[in-house]
Amino acid sequence: MAELGGGRGDGGDKAREEFFSEAQEIVDGLSRDLLLLDQIVKRKSSDPELVNDVFRAVHTMKGLSGLFGATMMSGLSHELEDLLDDLRLGRIELSEQVLDLLFQSVELYGRILSAVKGDGPEPATEVKALLVKLGQVSQQREGGGPSFVAQYELDPGLLGVLTEYEEHRLRANIQSGLSLFRIHVQFSLASIDSSLDDLKARARPHGEIITYLPTGTGGDIETIELEILLASRAPIEQLRAAISGPNVSIDEVRRRDEGPASAVPSSPPLDPSMPSIAPALAAEMFAPPRDLDSKNRQRATVPPQLASLAPPAGQGQGARGDLSLRSISQTVRVDIRKLDHLMNIVGELAIVRTVMLRLTERARGRAEWRELSVELQRMHRTFDRHLMQMQNGILEVRMVPLGQVFDKLARIVRQISREHDKQVNLVITGAETEIDKLIVEELSDPLMHMMRNAIDHGIETREDRLRVGKPPVGTIALNAFQKGNHVVLEVEDDGAGMDPNVIRRAAVRLGLAQPEEAQAMTSREILAFVFTAGFTTKEDVTNLSGRGVGMDVVKTNIAALGGIVDITSDVGIGTKITITLPITLAIISVLVLHVSGRTYCMPLASVEEAIVLDESLVRVVEGREVMTVRGATLPICRLYKMFGHEPKADGAKSYVVIGRVGLRRLGFVVDRLVGQQDIVIKALGKSLKNVKGFAGATELGDQRVGLVLDAAALLDEVLAGNETRHASTMEGSAQWRS
Repeated sequence: MAELGGGRGDGGDKAREEFFSEAQEIVDGLSRDLLLLDQIVKRKSSDPELVNDVFRAVHTMKGLSGLFGATMMSGLSHELEDLLDDLRLGRIELSEQVLDLLFQSVELYGRILSAVKGDGPEPATEVKALLVKLGQVSQQREGGGPSFVAQYELDPGLLGVLTEYEEHRLRANIQSGLSLFRIHVQFSLASIDSSLDDLKARARPHGEIITYLPTGTGGDIETIELEILLASRAPIEQLRAAISGPNVSIDEVRRRDEGPASAVPSSPPLDPSMPSIAPALAAEMFAPPRDLDSKNRQRATVPPQLASLAPPAGQGQGARGDLSLRSISQTVRVDIRKLDHLMNIVGELAIVRTVMLRLTERARGRAEWRELSVELQRMHRTFDRHLMQMQNGILEVRMVPLGQVFDKLARIVRQISREHDKQVNLVITGAETEIDKLIVEELSDPLMHMMRNAIDHGIETREDRLRVGKPPVGTIALNAFQKGNHVVLEVEDDGAGMDPNVIRRAAVRLGLAQPEEAQAMTSREILAFVFTAGFTTKEDVTNLSGRGVGMDVVKTNIAALGGIVDITSDVGIGTKITITLPITLAIISVLVLHVSGRTYCMPLASVEEAIVLDESLVRVVEGREVMTVRGATLPICRLYKMFGHEPKADGAKSYVVIGRVGLRRLGFVVDRLVGQQDIVIKALGKSLKNVKGFAGATELGDQRVGLVLDAAALLDEVLAGNETRHASTMEGSAQWRS
C-alpha cells in the first residue's frame, strides 16, 4: 500500500490524523445505515434514500482514500460503489446476501485503516476474495429501459435532465401504482433553503419527491421558480390542502389516453436556453438528501448557471450578498493526548490552589498579616471558581456517547448470530449516556467478549427455544445509565442461563477448586469462576469460545478502568452482567487519608461515608472481621495489615471509610482523615504497575505524593480472602514514595 500522507513533518502528520478521523466517521456512519437497512430488509420493505446515502458515503470514502494514497481502500470502494449504484438504480435486489457483503466491506474498511495506521496486517487476501464476490453479484444486474415515458404527458425538457437514479425512482413509483404530480413553486433566493425545507416537510407524508429543477422563468432577479415532480397515492385535493400556498400550485400529470389535464394551469416548460443545468445540477443542488442536518452535510451552493439570478451586493437580505470563506461547521477534532496534557496542567493548578489555601490559613494566624490573609482568601475563591470552570470544560470535551461502541456491537451481534444460525435481536437503551473517551475505547473488547459469550453460551437454538416455550428469536438487552459519578452498563440475555452445578464441576475438573471446597461455595462465588483465566465449561473448542479466554479479559480490562463486574443468572431464564465504571479517569475528587503515617487517596466516587471506628462493634465471622452499621453487617479491612505497615499507637482514634462499588460494600480502617481534594492521577512506574489495588499516584503539594487506592480491586481482594497479598509488594512502594 502506498505511504499515507505523502508528506513529512507536522503538516503530514496532521493530514494523516485528519484522514483517520474522517475515514472513521464514514465507517461509523456506514455501520449505522447498514443496520437500518438490515431492519428494512427483514420487514420486506425498502428505503431508496437510505441506499443512496450509503452510496454517497462509499463515494466519499473512495475519493478520500485515493487522495491520501490508501490504494487498497480506494480499490475496494470503487467496486463497492458499482454494486451500490446497481442497488439504488434497481438493477440488483437488496437481499440479506448482498447485505452480508456490505457488512463485510465495512469490517474490512476498519481493518484496512488499522493496517494503514500500523496497528495490524493488511487484509489483502480477504479484500481480494470480497472483490470476487462483489463482481459476481454485479453480473446479476437486470436491464430495463424507461418504457413509462410514452404513457405520461411529461415535458421532454424535464426528462432530458433527469439523472439515472431519478429515472429509476420515477419508474419504480409508476410500477407501484402511484400517480405523478407537478408542483410549481416560486421562492426568494434569500430564503430558498428554509422554503425548500418547509415544502419537503409538508410533502414527505404524502409521497416521494422525484426531482427539483429550475424553470429558468423567474419573475425577477431575487426569485427563482422550481418545478417539482412528486409521486403519491393521495388524491390531488388532499395534496393541494397540504402543499399549496401563495407561490405554490399543483396539478396532476395525466396519462396520454386520459383526456384533458387538470384545470390547474401547468407550469411553463424548462427554458431551452439553460442546457447546462444537467443531471449533475439536479443531483447536487436540488436532489432531496436524507436528513441533511443529522449527517452534517454541506448545503449545495448556487451553481454558476444561476449566478445571474443571485441578488447583487447590497440588495436582498443584507450580508447575503457578501462573499465569505467561513466554514459552516462548528466542530473541531482534537487529539485526546492534547486534552490529557491540558488536564495535567489543570492538575498542577489544583496543587497550586491547595498551597494557596494553606498559605492563607498560615497568614490568618498572625495579626500583622491579617489584611494580607483577607486578600489571599479573596484571590483563592476567584482562582478556585475559574479553575473549576476550566476543569468542567475539559471534562465535558472529553465526554462522548456510548453509542459509538454500541453501533459496532450491533454489527458484531448480527455477524455472529448469522454464523451460528441463531436469531438474535439486540435491544439498546441509553446510547446517549456519556463517558470519558479513553474509557469508551477500552470498553470495546470487553463488550465484544460478553456478546460472543451471550450468543454462544446463552442464547439457545430456535428449536430449543420453541421446545421450552420461548420466542424463536433471542434477545440481548444492552442498557446504559448514569448513577452518581459512575456509569452502569447492563448486558442481559434471555437464554439458558448459567447452571451453578455445571460451573462447579468445570472448576473442579480444571483444578480451580477442590470438590469439598466447591460444594461449600455459594451460587455467587460459583458464578465468579467464569471470570477466571482459562475457565470454560466446554470440553471442545469452537471458533467463538472454549479456549478459556474472554470473560477473564472482561474483568481485567474493567478493573484497569477502576470498574467492577457483577453477574447474576437464573437457569432457563437468562444471565445479566452489570459493569460499573467511573465517568472519567482524568480529574477526580478524592478523600485524603493517613495509614501508619503514609498518605493515601480514596476516590470519592467510591466512598459512601466515613465514621469513627467503635472497636466494641467489631466481631469475627468465619475468620473475617465485620461490624454492624445501622443494623447491616459490614466486612472491614485494616489497611495497615493489608499493606504490611506497623500498627498505630494504642488508644489513638481510628476511622472507617465505607466504600461501595456496585452492590458490594467494605469498610476500610484508617488512622486519620485529612480532607477532600481534586487530583490528577499519574501512572505508576514499570516496577509497580502490576501491583493490584492502586489506580496510580498523585502529587498533593509540599512535595507530598500519595498513592490512589483502587477501591474496586481492593474490594475484590478482601472479599476473596487475600488481605495479606500486598504486604510484600508494598515494601517496594514505600521505598518508591520516600
